[in-house]
Amino acid sequence: MMLGGVALLIPAVRMLTKSDKATGIASLAGIVASMLLVFYWFYNGSHMAVFENVLRIDAFSALFMLIFLFVALYVVTASLRYVDGLKHTGEYYALVMLATAGMMVVAMSMDLITLFVGIEITSLSSYSLVAFRKKDKLGAEAATKYFIIGGLSSALSLFGISLIYGATGQVNFHAVASAVAALHGMDPVLILAIVMIVAGFGFKVAIVPFQMWAPDVYEGAPTTITAMLASGSKKMGFIALFKVFIIGLVAIRADWSMMIGIIAIATMTLGNVIAISQTSIKRMLAYSSIAQAGYILIVLPIAVVGDPTVAQYGLTGGIFHMMTHAFMKGGAFIIVAGLATAALGEHINDYKGLYRRAPLMAFAMTIMLFSLAGIPPLAGFASKFVLFSGAINASTLAGEQWLLWLAVAAIINSAISLYYYARVVKYMYLDDGPKDKLKIAPAFGIAVAVCFVAVILIGIFPDPFIQACQEAAKAFFVP
Repeated sequence: MMLGGVALLIPAVRMLTKSDKATGIASLAGIVASMLLVFYWFYNGSHMAVFENVLRIDAFSALFMLIFLFVALYVVTASLRYVDGLKHTGEYYALVMLATAGMMVVAMSMDLITLFVGIEITSLSSYSLVAFRKKDKLGAEAATKYFIIGGLSSALSLFGISLIYGATGQVNFHAVASAVAALHGMDPVLILAIVMIVAGFGFKVAIVPFQMWAPDVYEGAPTTITAMLASGSKKMGFIALFKVFIIGLVAIRADWSMMIGIIAIATMTLGNVIAISQTSIKRMLAYSSIAQAGYILIVLPIAVVGDPTVAQYGLTGGIFHMMTHAFMKGGAFIIVAGLATAALGEHINDYKGLYRRAPLMAFAMTIMLFSLAGIPPLAGFASKFVLFSGAINASTLAGEQWLLWLAVAAIINSAISLYYYARVVKYMYLDDGPKDKLKIAPAFGIAVAVCFVAVILIGIFPDPFIQACQEAAKAFFVP
């Protein structure tokens, strides 16, 4: 409510102050105020609150609300310079905040209808944000593709939701789970619902074979918005998948877990293999993001194994990797935005000799890329270790031997990804390029610093963050 209320006031702030900076700072104030409310709720001794049986705030939803707010924080901070001087900045900041509010609704949702409403709030805001630079042909193309694909995914999702309601008569996730368990067999309607939900939400998180829109949209969108899509919207899509499959459809896990595992392996492999041949830094990061989606997707079959302890550990790994990915990927895209604003191209060759032109940005990009590859002692290594070991635990302790292949595939793909990440680092530090200094705006430096500190801190001191993810996973399974 705080975030939505401030979002509605932001255009008025822009109209009254005539200042883009003041509008951005007012947006930051709203985001920080929302963060403080979540922290206050947590540290005031509250552990769960239910609103009209449609929204629930607990350790799981609160953790993701904070992640989404941190994403909004560094996106808006970077935007202070990125959209400075452009038209309609009031609407830009308002839409960023409304998109974030939609993500928070998804994190709190207890039923399919609320989940869909939250997704649509974020989606409709994101369509406009991708098209923000109306005179940019690449941006207009990206927005058109995103709108068409997004509309199709929403239709498929809603059709799947209607089928679940038709088969069970319920929309609450736990009530759906009880109704599905009472069916005592495979219902063809539910099988069709699974296909529709996987397709609909699969577009949102860009998994194979629904990933075709992501590279074009990530490349054409304003880079700050690309950071929000990769770091925020994608996590929202995974929360939706978690709630529908791990809670609602757990009773028929035998009908979908193997399919999800195959899609996960295909997604991580395709993303990494195609990323190798990319020459655009944004398209390379887009395919990398597809690969990361494949890693996170392995959580679904792990979190529905018979052993509750193993299932909870598997979900912990997924939550932890989503947390670290929000800072790793977001930081990388914010660096690209800062360098583009300083007149550096978005071709990978343009990064040659970057350590001389912008040493701090080159070092920060190196940290982000190595963390995405899973190099210790960075955050990506810690989260991948927990995530992949969840698959190994499930294969050995829960008797699901085939899940071991998910871990093997993920480890091999992480090794493949190191090639194209290291290539960018090689260009920045070993290849010769122009020697003129690039002037990076302070707003980008602050936004990158937020992500940089998070990646280093989580990597060196992972225990408190893992513990927070464990509490979130525990709360997720509570009826």
